[in-house]
Amino acid sequence: MTDLRYPIGELSFPDVISEDHLKANIEAIRSTPERMTKALSGLTDEQLDTPYRPGGWTVRQLAHHVPDSHLHSYLRFHWALTEDSPMIKPYDEKSWATMDYHQSVPVAVSLNLLKAIHDRWMVLIDNLTEEDMACSYRHPEDGQTYSVKKAILVYGWHGDHHIGHILALRERMGW
Repeated sequence: MTDLRYPIGELSFPDVISEDHLKANIEAIRSTPERMTKALSGLTDEQLDTPYRPGGWTVRQLAHHVPDSHLHSYLRFHWALTEDSPMIKPYDEKSWATMDYHQSVPVAVSLNLLKAIHDRWMVLIDNLTEEDMACSYRHPEDGQTYSVKKAILVYGWHGDHHIGHILALRERMGW
C-alpha cells in the first residue's frame, strides 16, 4: 500500500450498480459494527491515541467518527425516503472528529452507538423497495445527487475504509 489514506482504494462507482454490488455493500454495512469492534479489540489507550498515518486522525478519533458519520447517513436515508430529493445539511467531519470531549468518551460507547445505528438502519435497508432505492438526496458540497442505492455503496465503502485504516496500522505496528 503506497497511500495510507486509502487502504482499500478510493471510493469509485460502477457505471451500473448491479445486484452483486448492492448485496456486497449491504453486507459490508451490516457487518461494520462487528468488524470495527474486532479491529479495536485489545488496543491500549496509547494505541488508540496513535494516528493511523502521519497527520491523520487517531484510532480513537476513527472509532468515534464512524458512528457520527453513519448516524448522518441513516438520517439522509430517511430524508431521501420522505422528501422529494432534499438538500441535506453537511457537517464538518474534521471538526467533529477532533472535539476535545472525545478523549473522555470510552470507545465502547461509540461501538454501542454504531451497533444501535446499524441495527435500526439494517431494518430500513432490508425493507427497501426498488422504488425506495431510486429516492435521492442532494449534497451541497459536491453538488451531486445520491440515490439511496448509490448511498449504500458510499457507506459500505466508508466502514471498510476506516476499518482498513485501523487494521493496516495494527499490521504495520505489529499490534
